[in-house]
Amino acid sequence: MTRLTQDIADRFAALTLSHLGRQFPYKMDLTYQGPEDARIPAEHHPVFHGSYDWHSCVHGWWQVMRLRRLYPGMAQADAIRDRADMMLVPDKVAGERAFLTRPTAGGFERPYGWAWLLALHAELARQDGPWAAVIEPLALDFAARFHAFLPKMTYPLRVGTHFNSSFALIHAYDWAKDRDPILQALIRERALAWFGQDRACQAWEPGGDEFLSSALTEALLMSRLLSRADFADWFGTFLPDLPTGQPATLFTPATVSDRSDGKIAHLDGLNLSRAWCWRGIAAALGADAPIAPIAEQAAIAHLDAALPHIAGDYMGEHWLASFALLALE
Repeated sequence: MTRLTQDIADRFAALTLSHLGRQFPYKMDLTYQGPEDARIPAEHHPVFHGSYDWHSCVHGWWQVMRLRRLYPGMAQADAIRDRADMMLVPDKVAGERAFLTRPTAGGFERPYGWAWLLALHAELARQDGPWAAVIEPLALDFAARFHAFLPKMTYPLRVGTHFNSSFALIHAYDWAKDRDPILQALIRERALAWFGQDRACQAWEPGGDEFLSSALTEALLMSRLLSRADFADWFGTFLPDLPTGQPATLFTPATVSDRSDGKIAHLDGLNLSRAWCWRGIAAALGADAPIAPIAEQAAIAHLDAALPHIAGDYMGEHWLASFALLALE
């Protein structure tokens, strides 16, 4: 399977609903200020206390809400709405906002969780329910954090994990369209300063615990910022040897040796996020671009390597379907 269908959507939604409210195990991002902080995760995070960690819960919500919109007749549609009506409510969102006021929470979920919360808000704004208005104050909190942080960020983070700058800015840029032109301009300015002169990328990846391609997420971000012609020029110098299948690592799905190891299981996510990037890059270049069929074949190879493993072990199960949706849609 290489494209999203209603059957796949139902299976993904059922899987994700099974852990959106699963409170344990849960990995907290918390600096203790005193013994009063020794509370269960749900007391710190009234909305996003499932799916093993905060950011996975956020993009789990993004995933099920997006699937509900794309397939309103799906079997899980009513269950998704009922869960949203129960969880995406003002008092619970107020609790999430209160966590951000902690003196030690300035770097909480930066920038990965910030970006996914904005993506969730953007998706909710396309829905027929009240949830976007409820979550908007939290989205504005994270947008403000981008405003404050990006001017201080002299250098980008090119890693393939949660700290990657390109992945976060893709989602933040999309959110800022028609909402926050100042943030949109700031993202554009920082990204062009960081990446505009990049040439002949070596693509030394993957690292052993990475779920993002540093090279391809950077390229996908630039495709959002540049015209088709300008992006084609930039991309041709960034990865000049792609027509000959080099760097080979970008065409080779990662091997996952132990899916019960949460870090090694990240590599299934790498395969899915690469497929998403390859397809987005091909679309940005246009169907007549020589690289387009090469990119589509690379995407299919990565999907084939990862999709059989969306479920089976909770270390991947709590998050992989979101990345599969990015790649399949």
